[in-house]
Amino acid sequence: MPDRFLIVSPNWLGDAVMALPALQDVRRQFPGARLAVAARPAVAGLFALVPGVDDVVTLRWRGHVLQRREVAADTDALRAVSAEVALLFPNSFATAWLVKQAGIPARWGYAADFRSRLLTRAVPRPHGVHQGAYYQNLTTALGITPGPLQPEVMVSRDALAIARALLREHGWDPARRLVVLAPGAAYGTAKRWLPAHFADLITRVVRDRQADCVLVGSGGDAETIAMITAALSADARAHTIDLAGRTTLELLTAVLALAAACVSNDSGAMHLAAAAGAPLAALFGPTRDRETAPLARTGRADVLINPVWCRPCMLRECPIDHRCMRGLTPARVAASVAALMERPS
Repeated sequence: MPDRFLIVSPNWLGDAVMALPALQDVRRQFPGARLAVAARPAVAGLFALVPGVDDVVTLRWRGHVLQRREVAADTDALRAVSAEVALLFPNSFATAWLVKQAGIPARWGYAADFRSRLLTRAVPRPHGVHQGAYYQNLTTALGITPGPLQPEVMVSRDALAIARALLREHGWDPARRLVVLAPGAAYGTAKRWLPAHFADLITRVVRDRQADCVLVGSGGDAETIAMITAALSADARAHTIDLAGRTTLELLTAVLALAAACVSNDSGAMHLAAAAGAPLAALFGPTRDRETAPLARTGRADVLINPVWCRPCMLRECPIDHRCMRGLTPARVAASVAALMERPS
């Protein structure tokens, strides 16, 4: 049984969240081991919220040959962990090469990207399964007993207090329930529900549910959010808060944990909301909901699709009329939000 175990995280937030059940399986299998997670900066903060993670190593190398300084720094950081076993969730050759350079003797992962010779245990990849099951299949194939396929993150009381203070600073009335909306998606515009639809939904929620709405996302979502707020009626705008680019990962998780309901495209925020226990309406257009549907910690998640003939196309940009998202009506999403708000916690 190893005394020190390293897990290399997936590089995208949504994938990192979906890998958490497999990570928790490792934690249960090796309860006495010191467990470190290596992750890129965009997702490293997630693991400070994950029970059972002892150390987090932030990786700087992005796989480019000329980034010698970053390679050296990451190699030194991984070597300092003194892990006996490294479990690689990313499928890349570069990840396996880096871990081998760090001198970690046992290297486990999927046989992908021509890297099997760099691994000490290479597992054949499954196909057509949910991404969470994909990561858990790897750990199960390595002899680790699987647990529930439910990711979980923990938000501290301090983080919740800071989130409440930030929301009040931007106009939240604590007497009104919160509906959090995540209108961005890194994959491309095809994954994004229409800004006009979001504006329509916010107006319905403010008027019919007497809620305050919060828009969240990165700084890169500013243009989309500006389009949404510009389309709002005056009364809806008065009860809408824009926090895009104003939250850390921990603070975003705290805001999601305070939500009476959350509405999100297929994105990292969607998966984070599910792990935080937020009642969730997940909007799917071109992507495969069977493979990336949110793994709801509480079971309170509605996956909403418009079943047109061309989905799931997996395209970043729609070449026709974006019917998969255009036809997912605000009235239908508003009905889901109302039902989520009425369900017991």
